[in-house]
Amino acid sequence: MNELVSIITPSYNTAKFIRKTIESVQAQTYQNWEMIIVDDCSSDNTDDVVAGYLYDKRIKYIKNKKNFGAAVSRNRALREAQGKWIAFLDSDDLWSPEKLEKQIDFMQKNGYHFSYSCYEEMNEDGYKTGVKVTGPKKITKTGMFNYCWPGCLTVMYDRNVVGDIQIKDIKKNNDYAIWLKVCKIADCYLLDEFLSIYRRGRTGSISSKGIVKLVKYHFQLFYFAEEKNFISSILNTVRNLFFGFVKRLFYIRKEGE
Repeated sequence: MNELVSIITPSYNTAKFIRKTIESVQAQTYQNWEMIIVDDCSSDNTDDVVAGYLYDKRIKYIKNKKNFGAAVSRNRALREAQGKWIAFLDSDDLWSPEKLEKQIDFMQKNGYHFSYSCYEEMNEDGYKTGVKVTGPKKITKTGMFNYCWPGCLTVMYDRNVVGDIQIKDIKKNNDYAIWLKVCKIADCYLLDEFLSIYRRGRTGSISSKGIVKLVKYHFQLFYFAEEKNFISSILNTVRNLFFGFVKRLFYIRKEGE
């Protein structure tokens, strides 16, 4: 129960948010972690904010020489990772204090190598919106190709079993590209607790773009990252759209509704 956790945190222009993200990691009841922040050539004062936390030697801050995108930043952080456990936390999201402890305990007790948990949503200003997101109790390889059920900030896998992961340079769905690789080795299991808070709709975030661009990004995931042929990539994109509707119907709820 004391193996090192490597936390993968890409960053770009999140000076307004990253302070609380780091503090939510420092507040973990499970303290054997390293937080690898890879900044993608931010133009705000992210450097200054993170510098105030570098007294904590568990925090590693790496700067890209130019803006490459989240996929390259995640790849670089994954190459630097030393831990048995790989966890993900974007630089504007938050964890509850027991997130790591509960998830590692869940995986070790059940012999799981890949897991995720439920999460809540907040708006850009950090206020909870009442939206809560869950998912299937078990996600097989087929299930993961159906849709990206896990929220990035909730995922953890056992690097000793899964191995070192690197993905193609795609602008969107690069976290999903990781899950598609991992699920070929291990099924993903749900820890049915709300242990993370996702910041929805941040200005400039790729996830705030329109539906046409999101469809394009899904196609690129299958065509470029998974190297599927053109027809297969289209079919997988349509499949994703359908199961996206299923997720909204069964796994996303808002308090009071």
